[in-house]
Parts: sequence; C-alpha cells; structure tokens
Amino acid sequence: MEYRQLGNTSLRVSILGYGASPLGNAFRVTDPAEGAAAVHLAVERGINYFDVSPYYGLTLAETRLGEALVGLRQQVILVTKCGRYGADQFDFSAARITASIDESLARLRTDYVDLLQAHDVEFGDARQIVEETIPAMRKLQAQGKTRFIGITGYSLKNLMAIAAQVPVDSILTYCRYNLMIDDMDSELIPFAKQHGIGIINASPLHMGIITERGAPDWHPAPQEVRDAGQRIVALCRQHGLDASEVALRFCLDHAGVASTLVGMSSRKHVEGNLKCLELRNNPALLEEIRATVAPVANLTWPSGLPENYG
Repeated sequence: MEYRQLGNTSLRVSILGYGASPLGNAFRVTDPAEGAAAVHLAVERGINYFDVSPYYGLTLAETRLGEALVGLRQQVILVTKCGRYGADQFDFSAARITASIDESLARLRTDYVDLLQAHDVEFGDARQIVEETIPAMRKLQAQGKTRFIGITGYSLKNLMAIAAQVPVDSILTYCRYNLMIDDMDSELIPFAKQHGIGIINASPLHMGIITERGAPDWHPAPQEVRDAGQRIVALCRQHGLDASEVALRFCLDHAGVASTLVGMSSRKHVEGNLKCLELRNNPALLEEIRATVAPVANLTWPSGLPENYG
C-alpha cells in the first residue's frame, strides 16, 4: 500500500480509501457480517483511511463501522462528517455541529475522529459555513474531539470560496476527477497546493457511470454523459479490461490526491479494489478513452443552492 500526506496535516493516508456508505445500505441492502469482514480485511491489507457520515444510511453506516472497528481504532484514520442528516436535511448551525460530533463518536465507539468534515457545503449558506460552522468545528478540535477539519462538496467554486476565507485542513470532492472529467486539476489542485490543503477524491467511477451496470436511475448526469460512460466500458472490454479497474487506477495515479475513496461492503469489493494497486494503465488506451469522452468531457450538473453552483 502507498501512503500520502494529507496536506499540511500529520496524517499519512492510504491512496485507496474505504468509503463506508454502503455499510449503511445507502445503495442496496448489505450483509452486516460481510461488511465487518470487509473492514477487517481492508485494515489487514493496509487501507487506513475510513470515511463515513451520519447521512449514510441515516446513521446506520456509522454504527456498523464503529462495531467493525472495535479493537482496530488505533490502526485507522477515522473520518466522519456533519451538517447533512438526510436527502434534504441540512443543519450547519454551531449547535447542531456540536451535538452531531458527540452522536457520531458514540456510534463510532471512539472519543475522537481524525478528521471531521462539513458535508456537502453547497447546500448551505456560504456565510454561515465560514462564520459559524467552521469556527464551531475548530472549537471541537480544541476540545480533542477531532484532530483536523475539512469540507466536502461537488461545487469547486463553492469549496474554494469557503476555503479562501477560513482555513481548512482538507477538501473532499467527488465526480470532479476521473476518466470523464478533470476540472479538479485546473481549479482545485493549484488552490490546495497554495494553501496546504489535503485533497480527497471520491467517485472514481463517476457515481456508477463507468461500470458494466451503468448509471443508477437517480444519477443527475445528462444522458450524453451516461452514454459516454458506456462507450468507455465497451472500449475497455475490447481490450480485455474491466473499465472500473481502469478508472480506479487512473485516479490512484494522481499524485496531488491524498486518497481516492471507493465504497465497499464486502471482501470481494476490497480484493477487487486492492487488485488495482498492482495494475498499470496503457497510455494508448487512455488516449482512446479521452477521444471517445471528448464531446462531453468536463460536463457537470447543478448541485446545491443556485448561488453555489460551479
């Protein structure tokens, strides 16, 4: 396993991160015993970055991850979030953030997390995030309930606007760097380097688009993006390769990203993702993929409050 420094923090994180949302049945019902076995295997094989949120499974993912990590807490970098508690339930007030961490710590069976992140900040008022949410998180840091703090979201414009006004240790974004999009490189990465902020990249498969199964019904991407994803799948298949593996390896190769998050709920998932650590992508194939994606490359969709789009 390769490890990278998370910005200016003292955290060295595995380049492959464990996304725990599937443990909370966020996408489909999963077996809790198999989920716990997956967590144990991941730790055994060197994955140390574990990401969860009270939103995932409406607290179920935190509960199951906490149970699975009993006796393993000191071997992992444990990360949770605050501010989002349902599909349309957001509360970034200082009072809710302060209560939220205690609730999460109880579910995670620990007295601190390594990183606490404000979740999907484009759904909140940016002024509140800057003036109330992050200061409340810094107070929790001073109390020893979290070692570092960060923000997460889809809108690069919004993430950078917040981080330009108030210091954060990390930024997690998703669907902004993979085989279909790379605008994170031109916007967020230079900003993060300038400010010493660690970057976490999520959704290397563009939230399921770059898979044999294809995009789920709820996916917000326009049809032409979904179609391009299936062209990637077909192209990789012609080369005898799994597009999901090519896509994950592509993201793991980004030296400016500390960890790439992948959702896992079974030992099969863990083994499959670990396999990608040994792969090397063919540059010629990547050029073919760029060509087939070109008509829709870097196409995004609205997320959050209209004033935060971008």
